[in-house]
Amino acid sequence: MEVSLTFDDGPEPRWTAEVLDALASAGARATFFVLAAKAVREPGLVERTLAEGHEVQLHGNRHLRHTEHDRDTIEGDTDAALARLDLLGVRPSLWRLPWGRAASWSAAIAADRGLRMVGWDADTHDWRGDSAATMLDAVAADLRDGCIVLAHDGLGPGALRGGCAETVALVGDLARLADERGLACVPVGENRAVAP
Repeated sequence: MEVSLTFDDGPEPRWTAEVLDALASAGARATFFVLAAKAVREPGLVERTLAEGHEVQLHGNRHLRHTEHDRDTIEGDTDAALARLDLLGVRPSLWRLPWGRAASWSAAIAADRGLRMVGWDADTHDWRGDSAATMLDAVAADLRDGCIVLAHDGLGPGALRGGCAETVALVGDLARLADERGLACVPVGENRAVAP
């Protein structure tokens, strides 16, 4: 039985590194849905993420809500992201849309590029700046086989917090709770309950 911890909006030098440290301490592996414009500025973090057994997947080049842009803009952003990630040796197969909002044509863009769109089952709402304890309470009931947990290792648009310290603190608590329930923390691509 498995659960997947996922992190959006990175990589960011301090917070992604601290999330990776927390995952290592917890013996957990995760999926990072990255913004390619940030990833190319932090190639060492991308390399470390992969070397430590985590997945690096697509969030976008920029953080664009599909429902607020036309198809050509999103196709251009997606292609730019894939090209930038390819330079880092990353070839995504999964795509978490910014804000999880799809337009009528988002699935077609994904299919044309061999990507599978991935949502989440449990939202930490960490962008609000909630405490680790509050976030754990918010997702505990949903933490079961196949669950995908949404968190952020970067500060995206609309974030109401100044940093990701509480998300870092949450990682160990989530991993312990998962372990107590007999759930292994694995990347989304290895989560058998959500495989296509």
